[in-house]
Amino acid sequence: RAGDYRAAFREPPTKPTYPPRAAALDQQGEALVRVRVGPDGDQEEVLLWRSSGFELLDRAALATVRRWRFEPYRRDGVAFAAWVQVPIRFTLN
Repeated sequence: RAGDYRAAFREPPTKPTYPPRAAALDQQGEALVRVRVGPDGDQEEVLLWRSSGFELLDRAALATVRRWRFEPYRRDGVAFAAWVQVPIRFTLN
């Protein structure tokens, strides 16, 4: 069983969409999302690991990560299922 690995992507990950209501309420924060990536690179599980403190931002973070396409973890050329951890930051300029 592999542990956490550094995320590798099949295509560049999209930026999160800032929920308009969260922006209007001046909500900012960082959600930590964990994804179990299967040996085929497909997402097997997506979890909110640490909340941003705001439900709107947490939901947007999960929706963002679910759109991403990952490369699987490989060791000695063999693909394994593994967890990847990605922080999603929401900051207002």
